[in-house]
Amino acid sequence: MSADHADHPSAIEQRTIAQVPLEERHGRVRDLFTIWFGSNVMLLTIVTGALATSVYGLNLFWSAVAILIGNLFGAVFMALHSAQGPRLGVPQMIQSRGQFGAYGAIVVVAVVIIMYLGFIASNAVLGGQSINELFSGVSVNVGIIIVSLIGLVICIYGHDMIHAVNRYATPLCGAVLVLAVVAVFIKGTPHGTFSHGGWSGSGFVATIAVAVLWQIAYAPYVSDYSRYLYEDISARDTFLASYWGCVLGSALPMIFGALLGAMAPDSGQITEMHSAAGAVGWLVVLVLGVGIVNTNAINIYGGVLGTITFGQTFKAEWIPRGAMRAALAVVFAVIAAVMAIAGKDNFVTNYTNFIFLLLYLLIPWTAINLVDFYLIKHGHYDVPSFFRADGGIYGRFNTPACIVYLIGVAVQVPFISTEMFTGPVAKSLSDVDLSWLVGLAVVCPLYYWAAKRYLSRQNVPAVSGREEISVADLGV
Repeated sequence: MSADHADHPSAIEQRTIAQVPLEERHGRVRDLFTIWFGSNVMLLTIVTGALATSVYGLNLFWSAVAILIGNLFGAVFMALHSAQGPRLGVPQMIQSRGQFGAYGAIVVVAVVIIMYLGFIASNAVLGGQSINELFSGVSVNVGIIIVSLIGLVICIYGHDMIHAVNRYATPLCGAVLVLAVVAVFIKGTPHGTFSHGGWSGSGFVATIAVAVLWQIAYAPYVSDYSRYLYEDISARDTFLASYWGCVLGSALPMIFGALLGAMAPDSGQITEMHSAAGAVGWLVVLVLGVGIVNTNAINIYGGVLGTITFGQTFKAEWIPRGAMRAALAVVFAVIAAVMAIAGKDNFVTNYTNFIFLLLYLLIPWTAINLVDFYLIKHGHYDVPSFFRADGGIYGRFNTPACIVYLIGVAVQVPFISTEMFTGPVAKSLSDVDLSWLVGLAVVCPLYYWAAKRYLSRQNVPAVSGREEISVADLGV
């Protein structure tokens, strides 16, 4: 790699949503492993895993099985999106215009912006609580502000800084997670830890769904961090690095969270983690709790790219640079911090409802995007059309994709099972939520049929020397 193509984490990134030119491509495939491992070994992942034992009533064995199934399955979708980045060189939400059209993609972009705000706020609450746990003189609200500010600084530097932080975070967080588990068993688990809970069909499926969503929720992120890689990098290598980074980085702390939930179902995970790890509890909370700033930087960065994508829809010539990205990052961080402070007292309830809402809205989008990329267009898109006011060959609205998306959301409704709403089919299945599975099963073949029948005008001739990309190329 030449010096011109090396990472420059100390320089503020100037690119936002524009396609990354070939001469600016740089980076290593292994960085995709570290960014998805390092950013997932954090407190929010642990809290998510704890839902299995503390909310859904599973014992530790069935919790671990459900967590593994959900992560192994869900990460397939996340990693398939990652392989799109080097080919197109644009953020994920811009690429969605290739399926939905310039205006048709707005709904999905808006959903993703809300998703980013929700995750930033959730992380900030946990980071603030971690600081308060370590330093009782610092209030949770002040801790939220501290976490938000540190994440904001990392985000302002941008893509290369975020990758650099995760190269260091991966071995550090991995080692501390192992240390935490060892410390828990050295100190000894409370009586009843391994007999807590049991088997519940609805709880098992809900835990799988949470893990699947955890992975699919990363789908709007992943091309943002692979788009600078060289265009000719193997799609299979990109897929595998992202897949295993996210599976291992998510499943291991989730299982640890399930253990903490079984140890103390009625206690907060931060306090329990601090206490259970004994003499090294402070280090565990510091790295896995306060270290959440790294993940918040990723969320702020993605939220800003989504916001720019939303605005550029209505002003095609607006392709801002680093200064505007930094200004929007400040606004984004402030809004999320206010949300975190306002919602911190009902965190678990708000978070659980939030992640299931995302599941229902993201499932049809990810299915349409991946079917289109791998089975319809095989990686061949007219990237300049993404930035045209009229949507170029993709138009302002891709009617078939928009209709299939709405159908995909609608068919899930009877199968939904949440505190706010339970559909008739879910009630008949003892509150087992199969909506995400139904959504995938309906949308994938339906969109494939609709695209083959109605979207032939979008076919882009293959570029000489550029191979087609299909799922078979990835070894999936």
